[in-house]
Amino acid sequence: MDSTVLALVVTLSAVLGLLIGSFLNVVIWRVPRGESLSHPASACPGCGHTIRWYDNVPVVSWLVLRARCRDCGERISARYPLVEASTAALFGLIAYRFTTSGDVWLVPAYLYLGAVGVALAMIDVDTHRLPNRIVIPSFVVGAVLLTAGSALQQDWTPLVQAAIGAATLFAFYFVLAVAVPRGMGFGDVKLAGVIGLYLGWLGWGSLVVGAFAAFLLGGLFSIVLLALGRAKRGSGIPFGPWMLAGTGVALFFGESIADGYLALVGLV
Repeated sequence: MDSTVLALVVTLSAVLGLLIGSFLNVVIWRVPRGESLSHPASACPGCGHTIRWYDNVPVVSWLVLRARCRDCGERISARYPLVEASTAALFGLIAYRFTTSGDVWLVPAYLYLGAVGVALAMIDVDTHRLPNRIVIPSFVVGAVLLTAGSALQQDWTPLVQAAIGAATLFAFYFVLAVAVPRGMGFGDVKLAGVIGLYLGWLGWGSLVVGAFAAFLLGGLFSIVLLALGRAKRGSGIPFGPWMLAGTGVALFFGESIADGYLALVGLV
C-alpha cells in the first residue's frame, strides 16, 4: 500500500481513537453504576456544572485547564486523557497492523475489540466486574464484523476458526471457573468467548499465544505484588485486564511467536 494512504488511514484511526476514548471515559464511569450513556450530559462531579463542549476536547482540554474544573477548580483525574491517548495509540496500531498486512477490511472489527478492551480493562480494575452490558453485545458485533470481513475476503475458513476459537476458549475458562471459583469469575468466562472469536479468526497460533500470555502476564504481576507485600496468597486480582493484554500480544505478535516456538522445538 502507498505510504501516503497508509499514513492517512493510521492518522484517521488515531483521531477516531481520541474521540472514542472520550466516550469510553463515560462508559467506564456510568456502565458499572447502571446509568444511561446518553443523558444527562457530562458534568463536574465537584460542582455539578455541565461540561462545556470546548472543555471536552480529548486530551487538549485537560492540558488547557491544567487538570482542573473551569468552574470550581476540582481536580480532573489524569485517567481521562490517558484513556483517550491510549485508545488513540491502540487504534493507530491496529490500523497499521491490518492495513500493512493487506487485511484493511478487518480494521473496523478489531477497532471495536480495542475500544471494548479498554473499557472492560478499566472497569475490571475499578470494580472487579466485567459487565454483561458490554460483553454480551460484543459477541454479536464481533460476529457481524468478522463475517463481513470473511465475505469481503471471500474466504470463510477464518470465520469457522473464529467460531471454534470462541467455543474452545469459553469452555476452557468455564472449566477453570467451576474448578477454581475463587480464582475465576463468569465474567472472565464470557470475555474468553469474545477473545476466542477474534483470535481464532487470526489463526490457531494467535489463539494459543493469547491464552498463554494472559496467564503469564497475570502470574508475573501477582508475583511482583507478593514480593512487594502488596498482596497475600489467595488475594484476588482482576484477571480481565491480563486477558486483554494477552490478546494484544497475540494480535500483534501471535503468529510470529507461535512459528518461532515451533521452529525452536523442531516441529516446522
